[in-house]
Amino acid sequence: MTTLTHRARRTEISKNSEKKMESEEDSNWEKSPDNEDSGDSKDIRLTLMEEVLLLGLKDKEANINSWITRWLTPVIPALWGAEVLLKSDSPTGDVLLDETLKHIKATEPTETVQTWIELLTGETWNPFKLQYQLRNVRERIAKNLVEKGILTTEKQNFLLFDMTTHPVTNTTEKQRLVKKLQDSVLERWVNDPQRMDKRTLALLVLAHSSDVLENVFSSLTDDKYDVAMNRAKDLVELDPEVEGTKPSATEMIWAVLAAFNKS
Repeated sequence: MTTLTHRARRTEISKNSEKKMESEEDSNWEKSPDNEDSGDSKDIRLTLMEEVLLLGLKDKEANINSWITRWLTPVIPALWGAEVLLKSDSPTGDVLLDETLKHIKATEPTETVQTWIELLTGETWNPFKLQYQLRNVRERIAKNLVEKGILTTEKQNFLLFDMTTHPVTNTTEKQRLVKKLQDSVLERWVNDPQRMDKRTLALLVLAHSSDVLENVFSSLTDDKYDVAMNRAKDLVELDPEVEGTKPSATEMIWAVLAAFNKS
């Protein structure tokens, strides 16, 4: 179950309010000299899987959402791994992505996105394919974020045992990421997924599938929250089979959304 629901005190957004906001934002978008996502910050570059994991953490929160670690983070390498594999067999430099590429490259006949999700997450009943499951995904991604100065490592005592936790320390980077996604459905909303920055579109789809959009939009005012949630809902409820066949579409993004919709 995903977070595309409204806050309890509001059941639906005013159509007039949304139309007014859309008019203002379309104007701002057309006037902007930089009408594409600027990507990661110059100082710190995060992978998609690191960004989704970070979005799943509240500020100073140490525990990582188990749903994200079980389902989403292994899928992100598969999402981009299949894309990269079509262009180059060279290592990407990211351990999880390269591990996924190795599995995909060595598998004949090729598998569907839905099947790769099941294999990489270990959600398969085939004992002969358990070797495809990515192991210790949460800790491996958390370690990367620690090395980049986003998280830190602490030991917390829980009754009879100690647990390693990873609180957020670089809230600036977290806020930058949150604002980027908020802007994508508010000030920079283009009302057409084919015109959206592809990386931002992928991140929105994956954040929806991992149930972390509530974290992204929770700081907004009620009116903007409703607009953002409605637009995100409209986006992820598009028909992936239709969107994936459009000329400028990134087919893999829509294939992953379709796979999650079926799961």
